[in-house]
Amino acid sequence: MQTTVQKFYDKYADTYQENRNLYDMSKIIDYFSGYLDTKKGELLDLGCGTGEPFARWFIDYGWSVTGVDFSKQMLELASKNVPKMKTICVDMLQVEFDSNHFDAITATYSLFHVPSKDHMALFDKFYRWLHPKGSALFTYATKEYTGSKDFSGYKEFMGEKLYYSHKSPEELYAMLEKTGFRIESRDYLDIGGETFLWVIVSKPDSVFHYDK
Repeated sequence: MQTTVQKFYDKYADTYQENRNLYDMSKIIDYFSGYLDTKKGELLDLGCGTGEPFARWFIDYGWSVTGVDFSKQMLELASKNVPKMKTICVDMLQVEFDSNHFDAITATYSLFHVPSKDHMALFDKFYRWLHPKGSALFTYATKEYTGSKDFSGYKEFMGEKLYYSHKSPEELYAMLEKTGFRIESRDYLDIGGETFLWVIVSKPDSVFHYDK
């Protein structure tokens, strides 16, 4: 599944970048920035793609950005669009960082390509990687996009079958709370004719983590 997704984004990297202007995310970026505890810091952008718009916005405001993506073609474009971003070509499920390393994490239009059985493990990593008071923003697929409350399968995108996976919103929120996150915002947004659930979570200053 992940290999199929990787090949898709390698194949359509140029087209994806050309169509990026159809997805205006300026409002959600401004909204997320209002939750951040620092004006400058370290951002981890998972599934960073070509580096636009999130990595570029944060670097323009003086942040250090690490971008992770498993598409070499996407990262080649990112190196041109946002040359100051450090990039790592690896599956987000395999990457590792030190605890309390980042002030913010973004995973936009990427997490829903990861099998939902792995979402809890990713959220656990998000929590561990963030500084106390750090925040994360991610896009989550729901029945508004896939047609099912709980989905793991393929949908047509740009004329090809692309893998998507998600739990119900209720299961998502339960996972986040079990991990220790505080859910700050959960909004269904229509951007470019696609409706997804945009979630902002924060790691409390008084750190508590569930006992595995």
